[in-house]
Amino acid sequence: MPPTLASLVHHSALKLTVRAGEDRLDAPVRWAHASELADPVPYMEGGELLLITALKLDAEDREAMRRYVRRLVGAGVVGLGFAVGVHYEDVPDALVDAAREEGLPLLEVPRRTPFLAISKAVSAAIAADQYRAVTAGFAAQRELTRQALTEGPEGLLAALAAQVDGWAALYDASGAVVAAAPEWAGRRAARLTPDVTRLRERSAPASSVVAGPENEDRVELHSLGTGRRPRAALAVGTAAALGTAERYAVHSAIALLTLTTERSRSLHAAEQRIGAAVLRMLLAGEPDHARAVAGDLYGGLLDAPFRIIVAAGGETNGDALGALAEVAESAAARSGEVVLAVPEGNRLVILACDGGAAVAACCDHAAAREAARKADDDDLVVGLSAPAGPIAASAAYKQAEQALSVARRRGRVLVEHEHMAAGSVLPLLADDAVRAFADGLLRALREHDATGRGDLVASLRAWLSRHGQWDAAAADLGVHRHTLRYRMRRVEEILGRSLDDPDTRMELWLSLKATTTE
Repeated sequence: MPPTLASLVHHSALKLTVRAGEDRLDAPVRWAHASELADPVPYMEGGELLLITALKLDAEDREAMRRYVRRLVGAGVVGLGFAVGVHYEDVPDALVDAAREEGLPLLEVPRRTPFLAISKAVSAAIAADQYRAVTAGFAAQRELTRQALTEGPEGLLAALAAQVDGWAALYDASGAVVAAAPEWAGRRAARLTPDVTRLRERSAPASSVVAGPENEDRVELHSLGTGRRPRAALAVGTAAALGTAERYAVHSAIALLTLTTERSRSLHAAEQRIGAAVLRMLLAGEPDHARAVAGDLYGGLLDAPFRIIVAAGGETNGDALGALAEVAESAAARSGEVVLAVPEGNRLVILACDGGAAVAACCDHAAAREAARKADDDDLVVGLSAPAGPIAASAAYKQAEQALSVARRRGRVLVEHEHMAAGSVLPLLADDAVRAFADGLLRALREHDATGRGDLVASLRAWLSRHGQWDAAAADLGVHRHTLRYRMRRVEEILGRSLDDPDTRMELWLSLKATTTE
């Protein structure tokens, strides 16, 4: 602890006597400073024990002493030392009364105690306190290192919580709580996820101080990692601001966890290279070789139905793919799943268990981005395949690419291939290229109808919808079947194509649907 007024009063060599403020002697003393200025306040920082002889003060003027003491208290001075036997044989009553009124501790300094002795005592006590803090910090560092090596992050957090007399929590790249100590702190730490998310948006290293949930405590948040995008975060909750020893412990924990994070990144990069090889073998139709290379690392993933996700990031948003990979990997880690994420330039391929947490997390992430995106955002686009096994990996990859293409055309963040197959083909006709083809194919018929010389487009639609049945189509139009036959011959003449050709019928029908689809 730093020196206090009480410790100075109890210092046997100083012989100080308390004349006022007996109930405030526990105030810590940051420094002892002698000044004979009538107004020393401009030179005070707060926390000082001010030493005076009243050389330039009328210490017997009650009003002057009230103003003097009031200014000292306002400046944060924690105590006033008055030397007797120099200009005054005793501490003037006016000063004693003013100090009592303001609650300022007043210490009588005997003539035989020089101010220098008090300054030395304060300096020695501060140095001793700092030495204790440094020693305790080194001891904490050794204990944290031992726990990190033997028990991992969980042991480190437990040791840190004990050192700061509070709690500590570790967050992963998605802002989810990975571990907390003591156990009861997990729920409290989870409520700070929005603050952790905001911290991760800043370049590392970054830190912030926030109030705990319901102002239960004071929480320091620190990002972990050396890259531009922090990969984890540490939260430390305490009842009060950290002291020097506790600060050493927190800084040691940050260094150790950052080292662990960076080591994990190196291992992760190696795993990604293996994952890329496994993916290439699967797509090449070599599932047995893929299993042999995957071994225990990805082997379990290839023994059950999986889905393939193909994602593309916008040119102005390079972090989108990294964020999606972190979401998938974090969700998989929390649920004990295996996930394979392989960057491919400006694309990302993810292979994850069907029905697992990683796929669900990616879908939720895409939904959240779609809700927040603007119409002109150059953002994330994701395609999701149907469930598949190792033998059908190539087909699943093509499904994901097709879904990705549809998502890009529709302005969506995520499209699932299964939904495409279960729905109607008509929404696909909304593509601009399809509309342009349809307008070009039907333009001559529409121009003919615009002159009032017939109703060829409506007749064609009715005839195609009735599969070429003349009587049924003519009845729908309310005309004679011979009239309808004449109109269809005109359609063939104008288009230069035969309606007996199934390709022609298909193109005309899709063109009619494309030009009427909203």
